[in-house]
Amino acid sequence: MERRESSSTDQIEIKVNSSRRGDNVVHPVGHSVSSSTTFVNPTRLSQRQNQVAATPPRTPPAMRVIGGGEEDYTPFKRWVSWLVPTFVVVNIGLFIITMFLNNCPHDSPPCVAGFLGRFAFQTLKENPLLGPSSSTLEKMGALVVDKVVHEHQAWRLISCAWLHAGVFHILANMLSLVFIGIRLEQEFGFVRIGLLYVISGFGGSLLSALFIQSRISVGASGALFGLLGGMLSELLTNWTIYANKLATLSTLILIIIINLAVGILPHIDNFAHIGGFLSGFLLGFVVLIRPQYGWVNRKNAPPGYTATVKSKYKKYQYGLWILSLILVIAAYVPGIVLYMLILCI
Repeated sequence: MERRESSSTDQIEIKVNSSRRGDNVVHPVGHSVSSSTTFVNPTRLSQRQNQVAATPPRTPPAMRVIGGGEEDYTPFKRWVSWLVPTFVVVNIGLFIITMFLNNCPHDSPPCVAGFLGRFAFQTLKENPLLGPSSSTLEKMGALVVDKVVHEHQAWRLISCAWLHAGVFHILANMLSLVFIGIRLEQEFGFVRIGLLYVISGFGGSLLSALFIQSRISVGASGALFGLLGGMLSELLTNWTIYANKLATLSTLILIIIINLAVGILPHIDNFAHIGGFLSGFLLGFVVLIRPQYGWVNRKNAPPGYTATVKSKYKKYQYGLWILSLILVIAAYVPGIVLYMLILCI
């Protein structure tokens, strides 16, 4: 800014340039000026300066200025993931307990890795996944339809999702849970992801019990497929806030297809996978919905920001939410009622 005072104290001529920097240049009276020149009384100018100084600066919604620098502003809260790591610890702990109770050297020798003592594995012929015997899994709470129906042990529909058939089984599932679950919990919090995980696991067990009644079933695969289904529905319902949508959608669908194809292999309970995936897919529209682009929660908004969008969600998001909730209720209630009737017979 450049300032020159004239001999007259009555007026000061101010010329405002239209440059992007917004510099103000002050010229004396009599100097040639453009049509945008404005003459202001010094007293009024001083008052105006005070008013401007008292007005808080507006901060762009995409950033917050701190200490002269810029910080990215994220309108959605980031959570600290603790529930998913807890799930991993619980699953591993239950597997260790299962192997302790299995006690292969005492109950059914010979064993694999006998140097592990009572933690040794069953023979590869009996259990190629390096794990316990079927009878031990059954004692721990594996899904056995006959026991659910005739011995009223409906709790097996939940407990089976926390047990694993072997080292390879639990290793694959826990790695998948870490890579998928932690990111989801960081974005949506432990309540929603916990509900998605548990309900999807139950949905997988329910579908498995309806179609597979001749062998036992264990594993967290149904719950994991529920997380995959939730990721897909979350992408679809929050479509407008994502970049590279088609590439992300294609990659996610490819991952889902590959995992479902693995279920065709022997000894894999694909009904649990399908039941978990469908449960998670429908629940994702209900619990993983995000506000539409342009709407910012007021408590998280930076100073001076005013939301330009009045509606928190788009109409199609409301429609998917209602439809999915109806389908979840329509799918779960008859299944639960059917099992309750069977248990009462």
